[in-house]
Amino acid sequence: MKVKILCRNPDDYVRETKKDIQKVPRNYDPTLHPFEVPREYTRALNAVKLERVFAKPYLASLDGHRDGVNCMAKHPESLATILSGACDGEVKIWNLTKRECTRTLQAHEGFVRGLCVRFCGTSFFTVGDDKAVKHWNMESPGYGEQEEPLHTILGKTVYTGIDHHWKDAVFATCGQQVDIWNEQRSSPMRSFTWGVDSICSVKFNPIETYLLGSCSSDRNIVLYDMRQATPLKKVILEMRSNTLCWNPMEAFMFTAANEDYNLYTFDMRFLDMPVMVHMDHVSAVLDVDYSPTGKEFVSASFDKSVRIFPADKGHSREVYHTKRMQHVISVKWSSDNRYILCGSDEMNIRLWKANASEKLGVLTPREKSSLNYSQKLKEKFQHHPQIKRIARHRHLPRAIYSQAKEQRIMREARRKKEMNRRKHSKPGSVPLVPEKKKHIVAVVK
Repeated sequence: MKVKILCRNPDDYVRETKKDIQKVPRNYDPTLHPFEVPREYTRALNAVKLERVFAKPYLASLDGHRDGVNCMAKHPESLATILSGACDGEVKIWNLTKRECTRTLQAHEGFVRGLCVRFCGTSFFTVGDDKAVKHWNMESPGYGEQEEPLHTILGKTVYTGIDHHWKDAVFATCGQQVDIWNEQRSSPMRSFTWGVDSICSVKFNPIETYLLGSCSSDRNIVLYDMRQATPLKKVILEMRSNTLCWNPMEAFMFTAANEDYNLYTFDMRFLDMPVMVHMDHVSAVLDVDYSPTGKEFVSASFDKSVRIFPADKGHSREVYHTKRMQHVISVKWSSDNRYILCGSDEMNIRLWKANASEKLGVLTPREKSSLNYSQKLKEKFQHHPQIKRIARHRHLPRAIYSQAKEQRIMREARRKKEMNRRKHSKPGSVPLVPEKKKHIVAVVK
């Protein structure tokens, strides 16, 4: 049997003297260019520069509210329809294609605390400060007809949030407790309580539709199963969570927006430690919403900015802000994965592109192939220092920039202090706690 081995002749690549020119192995394959990598690197550098040049994410402003926009809801079947509720009790239905309000109704006295659209899109529910749950028809009333709700439920306490089941004629409200309602009944089918404080947000799981999650003002995130009489389990954080959002592609994952400027992504099966802590905001995070792909989510903050986070990364890939935008209270990611809407204190709903440099309109095949090629080049060279620097650079308002710098210094000081304490203490007396676990106070089952 013949055994073939690799054999190299040193004469082919070793210089005889130091003055000889280094022998370079040549690849005579006609399909390969000798300077392919340097040429592609230059193209990647140009592509990432052009991406920043053409990054113009702001599209439009929807004006019309007379008070701050407190909540928003997407239509499950119409991409062009969105609903918004204001602090003066007014609800507006918008046509995003025409960028105009198609219908306005005075739903409540005081704040509109929550909005949700029925799974088939024929009607919607609102809750407000007047302790009422109202069921409205999506269609406008006929000429001369009065604007009246289809059904009204009066409660004993203020309802602070509402969400509709993804498949059945069931919805959930929260306030002093979490109530599960059937649309045909005026009393709740089931009520859940765990603790004494008020609950500020409740959300149905889009995949495992019988699961719910809620955030309460005593720092709890509580999980429920509609089929059981008692809540499943809860996790207590160091500060209050304002709302949560379930990942539409992974049934057990959810992200909570917290008052401590961070967002926490949890796996509901292992609540001892968050899967990821997302930090970049410099003030309380007020709302969060996942993209339809489940790979990214958008967050709204009291620091007057909107940030887009990859679900598996700790830092944001994009930050949106304008000079006149005030505290952002609510945010939604459109169902076609292309747009982001945010409602803020100064009565405006703003429309942004999810991908800041994306070209709107019809693309020719050549444009598509060019964009795909540029994207692949950026991915190939994404860790190169120059390309990485250009891709992540963002202009920030001075207030956000200085606060972020201050928080970075404080975090570093805390880390150094803990390291020194451990170094100068008896071995084992200062336990090493993972950074992710520091934010969890307790998990109760």
